[in-house]
Amino acid sequence: MPSVIVPAHNEATVIRACLDSLLKQTGVDRIIVACNGCTDTTATIVQQEYPQVVCLDIATPSKVNALNEAEKHVLSWPVFYIDADTKLSAGAIEKITEVMAQGKLLLAAPEPVIDTSRSSWLVKQYYKVWLSLPYIREGVVATCSFVISAQGRNRFINFPNVINDDGFVRCQFSAEERGNVSGTQVFITAPQNIKSLIKIKTRARLGNMQLATAKLCTQAQAKPYSQIMRSKLFSKDFFSVSIYLAIATLIRLRAKQQLRHLSNYRWETDHTSRQTQSS
Repeated sequence: MPSVIVPAHNEATVIRACLDSLLKQTGVDRIIVACNGCTDTTATIVQQEYPQVVCLDIATPSKVNALNEAEKHVLSWPVFYIDADTKLSAGAIEKITEVMAQGKLLLAAPEPVIDTSRSSWLVKQYYKVWLSLPYIREGVVATCSFVISAQGRNRFINFPNVINDDGFVRCQFSAEERGNVSGTQVFITAPQNIKSLIKIKTRARLGNMQLATAKLCTQAQAKPYSQIMRSKLFSKDFFSVSIYLAIATLIRLRAKQQLRHLSNYRWETDHTSRQTQSS
C-alpha cells in the first residue's frame, strides 16, 4: 500500500483542502505531514483536526530536510510526495499505484490541472503556451507532486540540499522510466499576477541551473525547446507564444543573476495562490 508525504511550511490556509483530498483516496497506508519551520497554525490544524495523519513538527524550515525526516516514518511503497497547496483527483492514488505495479514506471505523477481563473491576463497567456509543451504534459514536470517506487528510490541516498527537489528526482530517471498517469490529476492554483509567476518560475529555473552546476543529474534531460518554439511562432498562437517567450527570457536572466549569488538565496514564495481553498 502506498504512503504519502506532504511537506508543509506555513500552509494553514490550504492544508485542509490538501488533506481532505488525500483522505478521500483509497488504499493509502499512511499520510505523513512534515511541517517545517512553521510560524503559523499549520501543525496545530493537522494535529487537532486530522488525528489519523502522522504530523511531524520540524523546527528547521527546509523542504528537502522535511522530506528526509518524513521518509523515516514510511512503512510501505510507492511514496507519493504531494505539495500542501495542491489537491488530488478522486482515485488518483489507487490508479497511479496500479500503473506503477506493472514495473515500467519508477517515477510517476498525475497530470497537472492549473486553475488560472483568478489569474491576470498575462499569467493566463503564459500558462496557455506552457501547458501545451509536450515535455510538460508527459514528463513529470511541474506537477507539484511525484511518486517513486521502492526500486526507484534506490537511485539516491537522501534528498540533497537543493532548491528544486522534484527536478533533482526527475533527472535521476530516463524518459522511459517516468511519466504522467492518464486519468489522474493534481489541481494547482496559478499565481494571480505576473510578479508572483516570475518569482516561482525563477525559483524553478534557478533550481535546474543549480542541479546542472553541481552535476547532480544522472540522466540526460533532452528538451527540444527551440524546435518547439519555432513551430509555435509560425502558428495561430503567435501572440501568446511571443508573450510566453518574453516572460521566459526575463525568468532565465533573473535566474542567471541569482545563480551568481546562490549562497545568499532566499526562498521565493507565491502567496497569491495560497488563499483559503475549499475541499
